[in-house]
Amino acid sequence: MISEDEIRQKAFAMPFTSPAYPVGPYRFINREFLIVTYRTDPAALAKVVPAPLEITDPIVKFEFIRMPDSTGFGDYTESGQVIPVSYKGKPGAYVHAMYLDCEPPIAGGRELWGFPKKLANPKLTIEKETLLGNLHFGPVKLATATMGYKHKTLSEADVMGALTAPNYLLKIIPHVDGSPRICELVRYHMTDIVFKGAWTGPAALELFHHALAPVADLPVLEVLSGVHIVTDLTLGLGEVVHDYLA
Repeated sequence: MISEDEIRQKAFAMPFTSPAYPVGPYRFINREFLIVTYRTDPAALAKVVPAPLEITDPIVKFEFIRMPDSTGFGDYTESGQVIPVSYKGKPGAYVHAMYLDCEPPIAGGRELWGFPKKLANPKLTIEKETLLGNLHFGPVKLATATMGYKHKTLSEADVMGALTAPNYLLKIIPHVDGSPRICELVRYHMTDIVFKGAWTGPAALELFHHALAPVADLPVLEVLSGVHIVTDLTLGLGEVVHDYLA
């Protein structure tokens, strides 16, 4: 029989006797980003950003991220939409939707931080002279992003501001009756960043509609930039900045 004291001392994730992921910190080596920034419909954007965050511009960043070497989570890829916002007058980014192909970071991301993660099949590859991101939800294509491979080198200063800015999540964990037991705005940072390279080039993005993965609800009106970044970094654990149930 497992004692109540032992449960209190050792419990950090489910299942208790074989947790879906280990205790952090979580370090990522050679983490690779393809980020296509685009202008979208302001009215559509207003429907998905939670107060007290504020929208600064009708901008969305569609990201493909390769993580070949990550503590406890292994080798996986994710993709999704991140929205530049401000909180109490300071710039940051709201993580709106993430789709990835590995169960431990889905479970850990949702339970620890509140990442809005769903199981899908994103890929980030190099196809001859093109950096290519493809996202499928089951057999249905959700997104295709392309960028010219390493057309122009960017400096560390060009990208470090975005990498070190605070990020925000809407963490929701239900009670056993289905009502929200936890409903919080969580802030986290990426830390101990080792810059390994960054590039830009011509970029394109196409989104497709799906009832359960509505990335196209934030339509692409104009592609503004494409950025390719390679770093090592640590994903810092979060802090609660706003409790909706308080």
